Amino acid sequence: MYAVVFSGGKQYKVQKDEILRVEKISGDIGAPVSFDKVLMFSDGENVNIGQPVLENVSVNGHIVEQDKAKKIIVFKYKRRKRYRKKQGHRQQYTAVKIDSIAQNS
Repeated sequence: MYAVVFSGGKQYKVQKDEILRVEKISGDIGAPVSFDKVLMFSDGENVNIGQPVLENVSVNGHIVEQDKAKKIIVFKYKRRKRYRKKQGHRQQYTAVKIDSIAQNS
């Protein structure tokens, strides 16, 4: 059983007991999270695809970590112009453990 959810401008394929790293969601560690925008749901035999979202499917989980990703280096350079600019960036993320994928009838 799996579902495809939409969060933070991205789509994620999720399964039960999976840890998912999404864009920053406000909340403390242990707080419940519900993904309302479910785009697709499969129970192993049948596949339901939303137009654009499924109304009767919900994906629930809880926050296990609030952190920053590894640093990436942004380096801009123009040859022969004495221009160089070095900048770093660390994107914030939230790790969510998926507790259940429920289909409401």
